[in-house]
Amino acid sequence: MNAVRLRTIGMALLAPAIAVVVSVLVTTSVIAAVGSSPGEFWSAMFSDPLPRLRVNIVNQTAMIYISAVAAAIGFRMGLFNIGLEGQYLMASFAAASFAGAAYVGGFLNVAVSLVIAVVVGAAWAGIAGILRTARGVSEVISTIMLNAIALTLVGYLVNRYGVREGNTVRTEKLSESSMIEGFTPYEPRDGQIWTLAIFAVLVGAGFWVLLNKTRFGFDLRASGQSETAALASGVNPKRMILISMLLSGGVAGLVWMPALFGSAGSYGTSFQFGLGFLGIAVALLGRNSPIGMLFGALLFAFLSAQSNTLTFGTDISPSIVQITQGVAVLAVVVSYEVVRRWRARLEQRVVSQKLATAKGASA
Repeated sequence: MNAVRLRTIGMALLAPAIAVVVSVLVTTSVIAAVGSSPGEFWSAMFSDPLPRLRVNIVNQTAMIYISAVAAAIGFRMGLFNIGLEGQYLMASFAAASFAGAAYVGGFLNVAVSLVIAVVVGAAWAGIAGILRTARGVSEVISTIMLNAIALTLVGYLVNRYGVREGNTVRTEKLSESSMIEGFTPYEPRDGQIWTLAIFAVLVGAGFWVLLNKTRFGFDLRASGQSETAALASGVNPKRMILISMLLSGGVAGLVWMPALFGSAGSYGTSFQFGLGFLGIAVALLGRNSPIGMLFGALLFAFLSAQSNTLTFGTDISPSIVQITQGVAVLAVVVSYEVVRRWRARLEQRVVSQKLATAKGASA
């Protein structure tokens, strides 16, 4: 029994170990190929971050993690919601516009804006869900198109109705009563950890409970593994697809909310693009597991923050960090698949040996 347990643990650790080794080797080879020093790169990347970078890492981890959970909801259903970028873009603009208009004040303004962000994100994702269930349109194609539409539409609305400041344009600034003061772990100049970063914890816990402790979560996982089997057991796959897209988009709507109410105060040049695509990568890196995605989000946030060290401390391009992130995701996906196939083949061999032994004994 102990041998079986040790083998199971070894199999679980083998794939991430292979991924780490491959990522380090490939990144080191790329750095050496461009004529830079791999030693300087790894020394800079794993140096102790400055206090302001630590604060930034925590804040970025929270937003990336929320985005990863939004992607994971779709993945669990067998859907590739590549439209997270457009969903949180539309939601952020809508929430910032409402909050800046100050129809209500104080905490109520924040609460209503958060609800608007969730509803708009869900509605934008719901378009792809309806197209998939009603017309059979692939969610990959529809969400890519919706990303482009969202970017164009928000750009038009900001330029048409936004507030101009020199060469920039933005939505109305939030009042002081609608800004949420964060936690200052270091000196004030090092920045604050946003209060709404707590959404990452709530979203992660909710995702785990939904998947593992509810009937809906079971139906979601069953539909993602086999729509035919789920239909035979009484689950409506089309309904599950639509609900999953709505949930994924609703969670995506919260991605930029910690930054909006923590420091940005408006939608404009301070808006951070790319969090949707980072979330997809982290969901793949973390294997759609709440804990795995947490480590993945922390890793990506850490690498992004440390890229500043490369800019000022070495002659290595910060773009190498993006290569490292991409290689890490690819290595994890490939290594897990290789280990899975090897494990299945090993189990088949063991079963075959036991059957052969049983036949020999009976003869």
